Amino acid sequence: MKKTVTLVVVFLFVLSCSTVPITGRKRINLVSDAQILPASFAQYEGFLKENKISSNAKMTNEIQDIGMNISKAVDKFMRANGMVSEANSYRWEFNLIEDKTMNAWCMPGGKVVFYTGILPICDNTDGIAAVMGHEIAHAFAKHGQERMTSAYGQQLGGIAVAIGTNNKDPKTRDLWNTIYGVGSTVGMLAYSRTHETEADKLGMVFMIMAGYKPEEAINVWIRMSKRSEGKAPPEFLSTHPSNESRIKNLRAYLPIAVEQAKKYNTQ
Repeated sequence: MKKTVTLVVVFLFVLSCSTVPITGRKRINLVSDAQILPASFAQYEGFLKENKISSNAKMTNEIQDIGMNISKAVDKFMRANGMVSEANSYRWEFNLIEDKTMNAWCMPGGKVVFYTGILPICDNTDGIAAVMGHEIAHAFAKHGQERMTSAYGQQLGGIAVAIGTNNKDPKTRDLWNTIYGVGSTVGMLAYSRTHETEADKLGMVFMIMAGYKPEEAINVWIRMSKRSEGKAPPEFLSTHPSNESRIKNLRAYLPIAVEQAKKYNTQ
């Protein structure tokens, strides 16, 4: 039984292995767009009904214009690189929500929300483009689907632990379950940091492709660092890289992003 379960898991993971375009990172995704996108669109619609959409027409228009510019650049890339069916599956939408939270997000399928609280961190048009590029990158790289796959993996891992310790005494079994839980939690945090770093890089490429200044992606995190100084948890226990890590990584990646954007804009 144990051998059969292991073989099935290995087969599914090998079958679902793919590569993130541009970054080249290998990923495992057991969740199809057909499974996740209807739920994503429904959740987004529900969110908009339950939260206050900003009445600031000027800022809303700017966010929507920037979102469309970057999403068009991403759409162009996908269609030029054999990702036509994926490009057709996106339903891009951009909304500004009246909320002091310093956040923005993008659901699978291209549903984006900016909170008014993050606008001072964005500070300008290019700053908004930096955050927009980052959020769109999450959808482009299918991080939502990958995280769901990881959750499935945790469940399968829990089953594997139970099978592997079923002949042990209860104390030993509880100990291994505890170790698995701690290791799993920290592993998920590290996994999330991988996604954030990848979205930073992809987002910088996308904002350049759409005609925005990539240096502002660095400045966004400098401003964020000043705002959150002394408040952030240790990077090891955070779902996001530290502001300092992001600034350093983006500075190092800037010349690469410029070359990548130049390459893909000529396709």
